[in-house]
Amino acid sequence: MHALPPLPAEPKPGLYRHYKGPHYRVICLARHSETQEVVVVYDALYGEHGRWIRPQAMFIEAIEFEGKRVPRFERIGD
Repeated sequence: MHALPPLPAEPKPGLYRHYKGPHYRVICLARHSETQEVVVVYDALYGEHGRWIRPQAMFIEAIEFEGKRVPRFERIGD
């Protein structure tokens, strides 16, 4: 069995704002059991407060919004 590489440093656990406004709390990073893809485990802090996962690369990417490049999720606190 091969040792897994370390998980990336970002995103760190804490409070984040989605570019559309809602707030989320990042819990941790994890790996997909079949593909080894790094995913972000996070909780919605609105509505039904569901727990979600999203590929780490997608979570930290910048996107085009209203003619500007903005982070999909922006860290706003611990």
